[in-house]
Amino acid sequence: MTTETQAAWVRHRLESGARLTPMDALHGCGSMRLGARIYDLRQAGMPIARRMVTTENGARVAEYRMEA
Repeated sequence: MTTETQAAWVRHRLESGARLTPMDALHGCGSMRLGARIYDLRQAGMPIARRMVTTENGARVAEYRMEA
C-alpha cells in the first residue's frame, strides 16, 4: 500500500471508533510506521489521542484513538 492508502485505512478505522496499535496497522494495512501516519492525519486536522498501553507480553506500545 502507498502512504496515502495507509493513511486512508488508518483514518477509516479511527473514524469507526477503533483503537489502533502499531501491530494493528502492520496487520491491517502493512504499515510499519503508524506514528508517521498519525502525524500526517494530525497535520490534516484530525484530533487523535495517544495513550501508552502494556501488551500481554509486557511490551509498552502507543494506542491511538479519535478524541471525543
